[in-house]
Amino acid sequence: MTIEEFIIDYLSPLITGIHVGGSVPHPMPNEFVTVEKTGSRSTDRIESATIAVQSWSTSIASAAALNELIKSAMAGATALPQISRCALNSDYNHTDQATHKPRYQAVFDVVYLF
Repeated sequence: MTIEEFIIDYLSPLITGIHVGGSVPHPMPNEFVTVEKTGSRSTDRIESATIAVQSWSTSIASAAALNELIKSAMAGATALPQISRCALNSDYNHTDQATHKPRYQAVFDVVYLF
């Protein structure tokens, strides 16, 4: 299992009624969440990754609200035995330039052991 798959499986039941996946679904629903690993490190067999979680919606305000749900959910990830650290690195408006669909992105530094 990859860290992306793990985070998707973790977030899916917490963000009810909204698709959580690794890519943009087709057709594109009104609201959905994508999870992407943007970097990784390994030191003394301790794995860490930078994870970008994108909250897509119909307005900037809705995307920002979904982003807040994601941040709250990810704050609880350290309750899982596989996740020893999950820290918010940054979050910001990241509207998609190609589709102009409103989107927020939260970036997390995650330390994990599988």
